[in-house]
Amino acid sequence: MQQYQGQVTWTPRYDPISELVFTILTQHTSDSNALKAFNNLVGQFPSWQDILDADDEEVAKTIFIGGLSKIKAPRIKSVLKVIKSDTGSFNIDFLSQLTLTEAKNWLKSLPGVGPKTAAVVLAFALNMPAMPVDTHIYRVSKRLGLIGKKTDVDKAHDILEKSVDTNKVFSFHVYLIQHGRTVCKARKPLCNECVLSDKCQSAFKL
Repeated sequence: MQQYQGQVTWTPRYDPISELVFTILTQHTSDSNALKAFNNLVGQFPSWQDILDADDEEVAKTIFIGGLSKIKAPRIKSVLKVIKSDTGSFNIDFLSQLTLTEAKNWLKSLPGVGPKTAAVVLAFALNMPAMPVDTHIYRVSKRLGLIGKKTDVDKAHDILEKSVDTNKVFSFHVYLIQHGRTVCKARKPLCNECVLSDKCQSAFKL
């Protein structure tokens, strides 16, 4: 797919803890609304400690545009509280020194952090070979037969990570998302335009 989509180069989007907070805000909403909520949050509160000290309602009001603000506000505060308690600071760069499994397990121990959120933080902020599985990747992977039709999305993260060379996991993630958005759509996939149609178990059958 590199031939058709071009070379993918990793660059950090945010520092790890900012990536974590941003990714929590992306849960059950669009990236654009999450970005607005994140910008509102860091604009309103100069430091993570300021967020921790603020009332839940004040934080929720600030991130309202991101949706589910009354759930996400206390979740973000709980995550920050645990991080500070465990590390003595608001810095989780140490995750890059752990194995992938150790880093994922540490993140998943935080309130409201599941496999996808953990994988996003590790992949986008620390360039670790974690494979975030969103709705596009999940759909494309099932259609291609990379995962079983009954494989749940949580297990898909580990299966797909292990099926790709570690130095290609990030680009594989980007390629599959783009392919799902533009070609292998949920409805009326463009199989006649798909460069993988000759390898796809579902080609021209949907």
